[in-house]
Amino acid sequence: MIFRTCSLFTFLVLASVAIAGGQSNSRPEGAITTEQTEFFEVEIRPLLADNCFQCHSSRIETPFGGLRLDSREGLLTGGDSGPAIVPGDPFNSSLVQRIQGRPVLMPPTGALDPPAVASLIEWVEMGAPWPERLVESVNGTPDPSEPFDLEKRRRAHWAWQPVEFSEPPAVRNDAWPREAVDRFIFAALEEAGLEPASPADRHTLIRRLSFDLLGLPPTLAEVAQFVSDTAQTAYADVVDRYLSSPRFGERWARHWMDLFRYSESHGSEGDPDIPFAWRYRDYLIRAFNSDVPYDQLIREHLAGDLLPTPRLNLEDRLNESIIGTAHFRLVEHG
Repeated sequence: MIFRTCSLFTFLVLASVAIAGGQSNSRPEGAITTEQTEFFEVEIRPLLADNCFQCHSSRIETPFGGLRLDSREGLLTGGDSGPAIVPGDPFNSSLVQRIQGRPVLMPPTGALDPPAVASLIEWVEMGAPWPERLVESVNGTPDPSEPFDLEKRRRAHWAWQPVEFSEPPAVRNDAWPREAVDRFIFAALEEAGLEPASPADRHTLIRRLSFDLLGLPPTLAEVAQFVSDTAQTAYADVVDRYLSSPRFGERWARHWMDLFRYSESHGSEGDPDIPFAWRYRDYLIRAFNSDVPYDQLIREHLAGDLLPTPRLNLEDRLNESIIGTAHFRLVEHG
């Protein structure tokens, strides 16, 4: 983490602003520099959101100890034991004292990493600047302290925008693009002053394809067959054959399982097993090999037990949709 330091002059300016802020519980927008805003959005807001908001924010009807940490006003007003911070004086700020275990350690889930503690101390020391307007963090994550507005999210997020047709751009070299999408790639290369890489030889091509789709190297027989196949459909035939392989689902279900933290035990409390966890794993493999649409998988994960027409596997006599809800048990025990 990059530690920022304030000059004496900047510190005095921030201290004077902090005094005025303590009187009115507001902070002039111009008093916060771009660097301070970035520091807050990258280091401080995520830290508070991940470790404090579940107990001390507006999302809770009665915050613990009457303390809200999702606004600067809440920090300055404090809770039952007084203000949470003293801008410019981290070591007399109860928030800093708590994360250092004085008199009790916060958050109750365990001590923060030393870099996180250092960031919080640095932030309070610079006067606890808090941008007045809600600013999205640099990675596009919405501010967790903002009330959830689904329609606003839909209007702002790319995933909910209508699909628009884009005419493939004209490119200098018409010989390289084979498909329309290649024109977009080649146009970006031209703009950057780059040339596309030379075509891979057939040995390299089938090896890349096999690792991409199956996670395994091709067999010697597969390589020999592809290298000697002069048909125009040779490459497409290999793609189709790999997509129809049971190994395809095993390969790509692993990525999904990583996202959902798949494990066959709970990971704590003595590490007890999760009975039949493998059923969820096999459900994903079957789904990928059957080319189940993404939106159907999401429905099954959220409410597979409530779907009026569940997806049935008659061969194995399984209700596939209800198995999708099994991921709710793939959590740390307790």
